[in-house]
Amino acid sequence: MARIVQLLASPVHRYVGRPADGPAPAPPDELVEEVRIRANLGIVGDRYFGKQAHRDASVTVIAQESLPRGVGLVQVRRNVLTTGIAVDELVGSVLVLDSGAGPVRLLVGRPANPCAWMDVTVGPGAWKALRGRGGVRCRPLTDGILRLGPVDVTVDR
Repeated sequence: MARIVQLLASPVHRYVGRPADGPAPAPPDELVEEVRIRANLGIVGDRYFGKQAHRDASVTVIAQESLPRGVGLVQVRRNVLTTGIAVDELVGSVLVLDSGAGPVRLLVGRPANPCAWMDVTVGPGAWKALRGRGGVRCRPLTDGILRLGPVDVTVDR
């Protein structure tokens, strides 16, 4: 059964400057139990919400199966951590998630490629290991709410 394992809506960029300097501190409330999504804008309260340059990539989704044990959204800076969904295979599709508050439609536009920060936040070698498994960048097509827990999944190709 597919599940939403973690949700992250962070108002701050933590990975600025050089990876060797380490990330900025995480705000205490960036991991949340639910997120409100607005069509073509992103996740309310997130650092990319409404930013023109990120409209086609304002919601990021990654599969827990792609990550080492114990690694989550705080380290990889994606918004939605799922299990039971092969998200990396969905580029060009519409991913429909319903966690109980109605369906949220996400246009999966492109891979969310890992960067050098992954070697710092996840562990040495993570940058290369996550290539092709770093999740996907999506444009929300509908308003809605996503919550932690079981999720019904539909893929429109």
